[in-house]
Amino acid sequence: MEKITVIVPCYNEEEALNYYYAEMNKVMGELSEYAFELLFINDGSKDNTLGILKSFSQKDERVKYISFSRNFGKEAAMYAGFKNSTGDYVCLMDADLQDPPKLLPVMLKAIKEEGYDSVATRRVTRKGEPPIRSFFARLFYKIMNFISDTELMDGARDYRLMTRQFVNSLLELSEYNRFSKGLFGWVGFETKWIEFENVERVAGETKWSFWKLLLYSIEGIVAFSTAPLAISSFIGILMLVVALLLIVFIVVRTLLFGDPVEGWPSLVCIISMIGGIQLFCIGILGQYLSKTYLETKKRPIYIVKESKLK
Repeated sequence: MEKITVIVPCYNEEEALNYYYAEMNKVMGELSEYAFELLFINDGSKDNTLGILKSFSQKDERVKYISFSRNFGKEAAMYAGFKNSTGDYVCLMDADLQDPPKLLPVMLKAIKEEGYDSVATRRVTRKGEPPIRSFFARLFYKIMNFISDTELMDGARDYRLMTRQFVNSLLELSEYNRFSKGLFGWVGFETKWIEFENVERVAGETKWSFWKLLLYSIEGIVAFSTAPLAISSFIGILMLVVALLLIVFIVVRTLLFGDPVEGWPSLVCIISMIGGIQLFCIGILGQYLSKTYLETKKRPIYIVKESKLK
């Protein structure tokens, strides 16, 4: 009997877990010809998430869990799930039911009958999401697809079903600074996309604030493109050319018309602008340098406090 491992990262999801478990039980009933492993990753939750997972595992031998020593982030939770999965097929899914479990049979059919290595999902609408957040999300995908060789699908969710070969390829990428949306595309393989309308959380609140999403987007840009470094170099060359032209202009004006003392406000503005550009370019360089610094430390991606895997 083939096995499907379902990886479910959890951070303060006590309100949603019972709903999720009930929905997954329905799907597992439909796919009774497969063995299932529900692998929950407790990412340092501060509520009763771990207690609920323990109760699930006591009454259902299909439920396994790994609990981190602190919050390491969703990327670390996904990597831990991949590393500890044992299924022939591996599914990544959120616990808030924004990733509809009912799509799993359709995804499995695409792999089994159509020969795909991975089946991924994307939202075609962003209903219920703040307009400003939707705008910046779409902008991020456009920027990434313009500056990176790795294609990112607009509206892509982490919800996907993968073959064991696909997962093993991901595990070979053991980098500390992880951006899985890019890694999924970087490893290649044949991927089918399934579209669905946005589903709001069944319970609880999102853990992704605008600020966290902004930092995550910077992580993706730095991880999959060196274009910002090229842009900073181009800006430096452009400002040098502008400065040379201004020098020529000032010399000519002085020789022809003298050099009256005027224009100090514009001078202050120019100095401020150049200083800002310099700090911006140094900041870009600092982002790449910081990622290199973190990689060279060779720290573990996550630390397990307790688990039940058998």
